[in-house]
Amino acid sequence: MISRPRMSARLISLCSMSALALSGLAAAALAQDAAPQPQGTPPPVPYASVNELNGILAQLNQTSTAMQADLAKTRIERWKTDGSTKRQTQGNVESIQRNLQSALPEIVSEVNKSPEDMAASFKLYRNLDALYDVFGSVVESAGAFGSKDEFQSLSNDFGGLENARRAMGERMQKLAGAKEDELARLRAQVKTLTAAPPPPPKKIVVDDTEPPKKPATKKKTTKPSTPTTKTTPPNPPASDAKQNN
Repeated sequence: MISRPRMSARLISLCSMSALALSGLAAAALAQDAAPQPQGTPPPVPYASVNELNGILAQLNQTSTAMQADLAKTRIERWKTDGSTKRQTQGNVESIQRNLQSALPEIVSEVNKSPEDMAASFKLYRNLDALYDVFGSVVESAGAFGSKDEFQSLSNDFGGLENARRAMGERMQKLAGAKEDELARLRAQVKTLTAAPPPPPKKIVVDDTEPPKKPATKKKTTKPSTPTTKTTPPNPPASDAKQNN
C-alpha cells in the first residue's frame, strides 16, 4: 500500500513532468507535422472518462450537501468536554463549511471545464484529502463527546467523503498512466520527425547512344626528293676547236 503523502508527492511529480514534457514534445511534433492543426482546440475527451468523472462529482455533491446539513445540526456547545476542545472543533467545522460552500464548488467547476487536465484534477484531489483529515477529526470528537445521532450522521458523511476521495485518487492514477503513454508516443513521434533523412541514393546514368566514330585519317607519306645532277656537255675535240678559230 502506498501512503497518502507518498502518493501525493508522486502525483505532484507526474503532474509537473507531464505538463512540461507534453508541452515541449507536442510543440515539437506539431511544428514539424505537415498537416496544420487548429489552434486553441482541445482534443475530445473520451465518453468513458467523462462518465466516470460525472459519477464522482455527483457523489461528491451529495456528500457535500449532507455534510453541511449535519454540521449545522451539530451542537458542539453541548458536548461533554472542556472549552478548548469545543473551540478547536468549532473552528474546524467553520473551516469545513467555508470550503464546502466556496472553495470546493470553484475547483469542481474547473474540473468540469477540463475533465482530463492533470493540474485541475490534482487540485480537487488535494482539497478532498485536506477535507478528509479535518472532517475526520470532527467525527472522532463527535464520537467521543457528542450525541449518538450526531456521531452516526457525521460518520455516514465521512464514509461518503472517503469514497469520493478514493475514487478521485484512482482516477488520478489512471490519468497519470494515460499521460505517460502519451509522452512515450510523442517522444517516438518527435524522434521520427527530427531524425536526419537518409542520403539520397547515387544515380548511375548509362548512356546507350554512342557518338558516331570519326573516319580514320590516313597519314600522308612524303616521297624523298631525288637530287638533280647537272650534266655538263663534253669538251669538243681539239681539231674542232682549231677549225673554229
